[in-house]
Amino acid sequence: MSVLRSVVLGCGSYLPNRIVSNDELARSVDTTDEWIVQRTGIRERHVAAAGEVTSDLAIHAARAALAHAHVDADSIDLIVLGTSTPDQTFPATAVTVQAALGITGGVAFDLQAVCSGFVFALSVADAMLRSGTHKRALVIGAETFSRILDWNDRTTCVLFGDGAGAVVLEAQEQAGTSADRGILTTHLRSDGRHRAKLYVDGGVSSTQTTGHLRMEGREVFKHAVAMITDVIEDAFKATGTSAADIDWFVPHQANKRIIDGSAHKLGIAPDKVVITVDRHGNTSAASIPLALADAVADRRIKRGNLILLEAMGGGFTWGSVLLRW
Repeated sequence: MSVLRSVVLGCGSYLPNRIVSNDELARSVDTTDEWIVQRTGIRERHVAAAGEVTSDLAIHAARAALAHAHVDADSIDLIVLGTSTPDQTFPATAVTVQAALGITGGVAFDLQAVCSGFVFALSVADAMLRSGTHKRALVIGAETFSRILDWNDRTTCVLFGDGAGAVVLEAQEQAGTSADRGILTTHLRSDGRHRAKLYVDGGVSSTQTTGHLRMEGREVFKHAVAMITDVIEDAFKATGTSAADIDWFVPHQANKRIIDGSAHKLGIAPDKVVITVDRHGNTSAASIPLALADAVADRRIKRGNLILLEAMGGGFTWGSVLLRW
């Protein structure tokens, strides 16, 4: 019996022009290029220009994804934007993107799950497409984390960057097997007991300020590899697949040591792992679509490939998506 699947039609990305190297950061905080690379794998990150806001990045990525998919903006009836750094408290940054693209129908809204934002957004869009209520979706991850960093805190300011990535999804009839194109399964988790390990110390209701990112780095690292295993094992069980079937592993780009540890624990060969953290830093909800677009642009990811996505973010939130390109 056939089923509806959310099939990826195209993807796109955008990075701000300004590149900040480790050496540049070392001139303002007590750190070194060697220290940053050894502990994180990060060599540089992009930072939004003055006046450049999250919606600007998202619009660029969305237009690139639409062009890659060869579809018109007015065919989109659903926009889900994962971000923790919206332009304003309200309205949703997604409606700014919607208006900029000239879309006047359908629905657009933001989703906040920090670094898991894109995986959560994909899951929500997938559910809405499979329900039959919508036909074609634009799913975006976009962040300007540079606006919530304490640039005097060397333990956090070296880790993050700005950017945006997007994919176009379309509901299509498929055979209902693991050989189908599109999203095969999604699995999400959260555990608020760990919220104080990675958070922003401000907010509308609490301090009436934006605040700065705060993190217990060792605690986050300790939990990161262990916590993602269950959602990935669930993805394999749901589809009758295994690590050996994966063509590409596209994890959240937070820290190369976490990525390497996760791949090793899952039994995924290093040459199947897409890594962009060295050039982008941690771009939170934007990191997975940025990595996807990078691997599609250089033709590593090809039609028919089985792709595993995973992310973990503040909260804690974590999740996986298994899809066939």
